[in-house]
Formats: sequence, C-alpha cells, structure tokens
Amino acid sequence: MKYDLSTIDLVIIVSYGLVLLAMGIYYFKKSKTSEQFMVAGRSIPAWAAGIAVMSTYTSSISYIAVPGKAFDDNWHPLIFALTAIPVTWFVTQFVIPHYRKHKIISVYSYLEEKIGGWGRIYAAFSFLLFMVGRVAVILYLSSILLTSFVNTDIGTVILIVGAVTIIYTLMGGMEAVIWTDVMQSVIMIGGIFFVGYVLIAEVFAQPDYLIQKALDQGKFSLGDSSFSFGDRTIWVMLIYGITENVRNLMADQNFTQKYSSVATEREAKKSVWIAMLIYLPLTIIFLFIGTALFSYYGGNLHILDETITKGDEVFPFFIATELPMGVKGLMISAIMAASMSTVDSALNSSATVWYIDFYKKYIDPNISKKKSLVILRLSTVIWGILGIGFALLMIKAKSALDVWWQISGIFGGGILGLFLLAIYNVKITRVQGILSVAFSIIIIIWGTFLRELPEPYSWAQCTLDPIIIGAASTAGLIGLALFFVVLNKRR
Repeated sequence: MKYDLSTIDLVIIVSYGLVLLAMGIYYFKKSKTSEQFMVAGRSIPAWAAGIAVMSTYTSSISYIAVPGKAFDDNWHPLIFALTAIPVTWFVTQFVIPHYRKHKIISVYSYLEEKIGGWGRIYAAFSFLLFMVGRVAVILYLSSILLTSFVNTDIGTVILIVGAVTIIYTLMGGMEAVIWTDVMQSVIMIGGIFFVGYVLIAEVFAQPDYLIQKALDQGKFSLGDSSFSFGDRTIWVMLIYGITENVRNLMADQNFTQKYSSVATEREAKKSVWIAMLIYLPLTIIFLFIGTALFSYYGGNLHILDETITKGDEVFPFFIATELPMGVKGLMISAIMAASMSTVDSALNSSATVWYIDFYKKYIDPNISKKKSLVILRLSTVIWGILGIGFALLMIKAKSALDVWWQISGIFGGGILGLFLLAIYNVKITRVQGILSVAFSIIIIIWGTFLRELPEPYSWAQCTLDPIIIGAASTAGLIGLALFFVVLNKRR
C-alpha cells in the first residue's frame, strides 16, 4: 500500500540527501592523502568518534528490525545490548592499548604480526564478505520504508539510496563518514524520542490501558530461561551478545577504524564508552516502540493492512498513517540517516581493508599517494555495488534481523577466534593455525547447511540456534588451537 507525502515532507527528505552530498563535496577537498581518507589524519574528537561508533550499531536494523522483533516476540534483543557493557570494559582495558601501540589502520595487519600472514588474509577476506551482507540488510530495511511513500518498486529505491551513500563516502572518506554520522545521529535520536513520546501517550494515557495486552502476553520478557541452545533462549542470546560484541569492537574494521581516528589511546577508550552508553538506552527505546505498537494495534497484523505480513513492516506503517505532516518527513529522514550512517562506514572500511591488506600488500607495494586515493575510491564503489546487488536478493526475507544475525555468525566466528589467539599470544605453527581455521569453517558449514536432514542422516544435523553458529566456530577454533599448544609443549 502506498501513502501520500506532503510537499513539506518531500522537501525535508530531498534536502537531507542534498546536505549529505554537499558534505561529501566539502570533505573531498580535505581528503588529500590515503591516511586522511582512512582515519581522517587521526584528528577526530573522542565524542564525535563515539557517536560514529554508536551510529554503526544503530542502523535501520535497529530502527525497523528491532521494533519488528519486539512486536513479533519479546525483548530478548536487549540481552545483546546489555552484554556490550562488560565487553566494552574488556576491549578498553586489554585490546585498545595493543592497537594504539602498533599504530594500526587495518586491524587485520595486527594478525600478521602475531600469528602470520595466513591469518590476516583469512580475516580480511571474511570481513569483506561480512560487509557485503551488512550493507545488503541495511539497504533493504531502509527501502522497505521508502517504498511505502514513493510510487516505485523496492529495487529502484535500493539503487537510489545505495548510489547516494556511495557518492558522498567515496568523495569525503572517513572525515565525511564521521561528521555525517554525527549529523545523522542527531536526527535519528530526535526522531526515535519523538515516536517514543507519541506511543507512551497512546498506550498509557487511554482509559483502556492498552499496554496491558503486551504485559499479559509476556512481551517484556527477555526470553525462555531454559538451558537449551536449540531455541532463542536467554543463554543463546548471552552467548551471541558476548561473542558478537567482542568481535565488533575487537575484530571488525568497521568499528576499530573509527576509534583509531582519534589522537590518543585515552581518547579511543573514551569514544567506545560514549558509544555504548548511548546505544543501551536507545535499544530500550527501540524495543519499547515495538511492544507499544503491539499494544496499539492489538497485536493483530491483519487489522493493519492486507499488505502487512511481518513485524518489520509495522513501524513504517505507523509512521505512514499516524504521524503528522512534516514529522513524517523527519522520521523518514531519521531512518535513512540510521541506514546511511552504517552503510557509509561499511563502504569506507571495506575499501580500507582491500587497499591495505590486499592491494598494497600483494599487488602494488610501492603504490604512489595519488594512485592510493584512486584505488580507495574505486574500491568504495565496487563494494557498494556488491552490497546493492545482495540487497536486491533480500527482498523476500522473512525476518531481516534473523538474516542479519545469521550473516554475523557465519562470517564473524572464525575472525574472532584468531584475534583472541593473537591478543593472548597463543603460539602455534602455521599449519596448526590453518587446521584450526579449517575446523571452524567446517563447524560453520555444519551449522548453516546441515539442518532438517532426511531420517537416516538426522543424527548428523545441527540443532543449535543459527545465531550462535559463529560462537560455536570460535570455540572450535580456540579449542583445537589450545590442543595444539599442549601437544607442542609435550614435544
């Protein structure tokens, strides 16, 4: 179903896009070297880097899929946000000092110093695949919203949003990424607080106390507490939250590159704490919106519109039908801000990893400064096009958040294991390291594809919840590596 936008709403949305392009042009003039393109000359203040890290966490996945998950199920995504706090302490105490000491730009170069070039290649390549999936999910979710208001198909919207993001990212580099993220975060936070206020007034102020329906059906629950790894229990979310947050802040170039753009180690630590202390309350608001929408609509998708088939589509429907003129345009811009602030950093970090870990390392070690910028900008375009292509394949996904969690687990698991071995100086041979990685890949293949097998082979199928396959592969890699350590000592 299509909804009409007023002239003022359209002006707001178009103006937002033009401002982004203008910022890209402005920072294009300042991005003269590869280091400026990748880490903004390490001149970004801690508060801005922190907001940029937070904005990478809170994309359209948060804006649309998290409320959608709360509408469909309960508050179990909150566990992910809660685990980010102890993980932040771990990263600021033990990880960031290592990275600042080595003055890294690509976090995967750290692996080469600690465990060898094979680890660097595997982790960097996995990251690039991971970023393609991330960009795809985010472009798809933001386009769900826009297709409710524009007279075109979702594929065309994905192409337009992706193209705008590619243009300002390739022009301005990391400085454009961070400062557009700051602007976009202000819009995003303002929008989500406004919607939260509107829904509070609706579900608490009415005589029939609408929120009671959500309370009666356990919508505020964190999930099943039974000790099972085959369903989305609290234990599964704890495992996923810890491993994924450690991977984000320790082994994901998308995050490490932003806190590497500040001047000192102290500022880097401060930026990560700023990010997490904003992210946690925002997650609570996103979840409340989903639960409040469940109460507001009586928990029945069918009474909304015949085209609404899943929770991911409820929040866009509310924006389209309930918000006043002008505010509607601001909210659409806010969701676009959430999307683009994550996509731009994904594209910049992908270009950085391709340039440092592959092109400069193996293709042209003596590359000139001028050519370096050309390669970085060309890489931004290439990875953007790949992300757009896979976004088009996501259109029929049942739950975007579930798809994203699976992508995170598949491509993130082995990477995290390697970084934990590197940080703690676990000494194994090259062959042993490759065997450990191969074992983690086997676990990922088993957990991803060997499901619901025919009866004679059912004993071999994986019954683990798909989102902890990455954690299982990490455990497998570390376990085999430690076995090799013991074996080496005995020898």
